[in-house]
Amino acid sequence: MAEFDGLRALVTGGGSGIGLAAATLLAGRGAAVACLDLDPPGEPFTGLKADVTDDAQVRTAVAAAAERLGGLDILINNAGIGAAGTVEDNPDEEWRRVLDVNVLGMVRVTRAALPYLRRSRHAAIVNTCSIAATAGLPQRALYSASKGAVQSLTLAMAADHVHEGIRVNCVNPGTADTPWVQRLLDAAPDPVAERAALEARQPMGRLVSAEETAAAIAYLASPLAASTTGTVLAVDGGMQGLRLRPRS
Repeated sequence: MAEFDGLRALVTGGGSGIGLAAATLLAGRGAAVACLDLDPPGEPFTGLKADVTDDAQVRTAVAAAAERLGGLDILINNAGIGAAGTVEDNPDEEWRRVLDVNVLGMVRVTRAALPYLRRSRHAAIVNTCSIAATAGLPQRALYSASKGAVQSLTLAMAADHVHEGIRVNCVNPGTADTPWVQRLLDAAPDPVAERAALEARQPMGRLVSAEETAAAIAYLASPLAASTTGTVLAVDGGMQGLRLRPRS
């Protein structure tokens, strides 16, 4: 019997990167999976097109996912966007947009999913956060602020819903090898040098893969983690916790 047999999962931002990797892993381990995205994937997933900044679209999509899957047991809040720059660089419109997607997007989807999760015998929410929530990264003021909010939101949600049998955790990836990071690299004056710098700041000396992050998400969503809630799991090549001496 597979780990997720009989469980129903909804993954936001499931069309690419970490979201698609998580959806693929959950489905491979037996879950029925719906993917909510602006450009959702097809089979073997239930693809649902929705913008997480639109509450009506979110409610419609979550209800459709629950109807097609026969309920919801797992929510992976993964949809998000990035931003580069110092606190001076991003205009108010961009601040509102990033916070609307990265923070309020999770609020909207969770709010719509909670009535279904309360009916589950194994309810789990996993939020995709970031190393940016716990480490001061240059040129990431807006993005870091949004992910710091996600980490705090995760802990608050865990406290609010533990007595309802709903576990809430988050995963904090380091710089991951995803389409979004590749777009950042493509926009850099020297993409090769920029990639080398991103790899060098993680103690393992390489970017985190989407599949490695998905494995952490799957663990926290799994019945094997039934006693784990309010946890922040770093998948960052040692970036958060290690302080290495310079190599000679």
